[in-house]
Amino acid sequence: MNLEAVKYVYLLGAGGIGMSALGRYFLHRGIAVGGYDKTPTVLTDQLIAEGMHLVFEDREDLLPVELQGSVDEKEILVIYTPAIPATHKQLNYLKDKGIKLHKRAEVLGIISSAHTTIAVAGTHGKTTTSTMIAHILESAGRKPVAFLGGISSNYNTNYLSGTVDSLLVVEADEYDRSFLHLHPDTAIITSTDADHLDIYGKKESLQESFAQFASQTEKGGNIILKAGLKFPAEVTARAITYHTTGQADIRLTRCELIGDTYQFSVRVKGRVMEHFVLGLPGYHNVENALAAIGACYMNGVSEEDIRTALASFKGVKRRFEYIIRRPDLVFIDDYAHHPEELNACISSVKKLYPGKKITGVFQPHLYSRTRDFYDGFAKSLGQLDDLILLDIYPARELPIEGVSSAALLEKILHSSKTLSTKEELPALIAAKQPEVLLMLGAGDIDMLVEPVRVSLSQSLSAV
Repeated sequence: MNLEAVKYVYLLGAGGIGMSALGRYFLHRGIAVGGYDKTPTVLTDQLIAEGMHLVFEDREDLLPVELQGSVDEKEILVIYTPAIPATHKQLNYLKDKGIKLHKRAEVLGIISSAHTTIAVAGTHGKTTTSTMIAHILESAGRKPVAFLGGISSNYNTNYLSGTVDSLLVVEADEYDRSFLHLHPDTAIITSTDADHLDIYGKKESLQESFAQFASQTEKGGNIILKAGLKFPAEVTARAITYHTTGQADIRLTRCELIGDTYQFSVRVKGRVMEHFVLGLPGYHNVENALAAIGACYMNGVSEEDIRTALASFKGVKRRFEYIIRRPDLVFIDDYAHHPEELNACISSVKKLYPGKKITGVFQPHLYSRTRDFYDGFAKSLGQLDDLILLDIYPARELPIEGVSSAALLEKILHSSKTLSTKEELPALIAAKQPEVLLMLGAGDIDMLVEPVRVSLSQSLSAV
């Protein structure tokens, strides 16, 4: 595929975080972009304001004129996300018309082949780590191209435009083996916990896919792995490891929690770098910072530039994001949707706020993930002092018999737990008057953050 010849791009699933970044890439290049998404959101409003023409009804007659009548396939690029169902009318119209449809990952692979690429993979940690790397490069004046899996709080976008010869930073998604379209110059793998078993079937198949991704790193490039991950010898022989404890090529030599800020020093392949301050809370983010420090240092960023950038890093929307931060109430919103992510988030909050009562609202994401990790979810969520569970967010799935939030709730041992509807949630939380509140999940729970914030603010002002 020759992207230089493309004059019009249509996105099926335009409002997705990965698809929207691609749309922004083509818009920046002066190419007209249109698309479909199921639901208007703040992000789709931004895309429209930036120049995309989006529709929110699955109707053939709403397809743009560029896709009607005779089509020159060299000039038209249609990209779709796996979340689009096989019954989608626009999808099937375009298929019947003989227009070739391309997966997002395929197009991203073509774009990345023209750049020196840093790709960050992992079942968790990849969004924060890739965004941290992009910020370090941007802060150091390197002007990266970046495709991020979340909205950077520093730049309020999931895409940085860079230049034609910039380093490219990309979040490498393991879902549907998408990351195998990439052949990075630096590959980072943060974690390989079991996930997406609806695609992989078993954990071993997922790990094999990560090993293949690592092995696709360009000859002479860098493979950076979290220490302790199991990979074939041909991968580990090339790899540089990182970890907050124990033996690793990149590791902490000192780490202190001062207030809610971590200050630390790092040894990178024998060189000690001191006096780092991470502007982002959460001990798990110190681990993410080690991978980012290593990747940037190996790609020519100076120690001082890395130090300056980390201190100014504001994180990613919905990744340990403070909504309210007062002495009498802390409200944090986080995308955690896997048992290990929940454990990392909740553990970090307990370290930051010892002695405080932690109330958590969790919306399970996918019936299959809930079924596959009932026990893991129960263990992670059992660390909360008070738990509110919402119904499962189905995303691309149909219900699975016997799989429900009520069934998950039964597995959680402590008694301070309840089910809630989305409509009831704001009033329920306000009545509880929490000390520390966590909103957790990857579905549409983010749409409840503002109503909950308003309800809490009103209840606090009434006291």
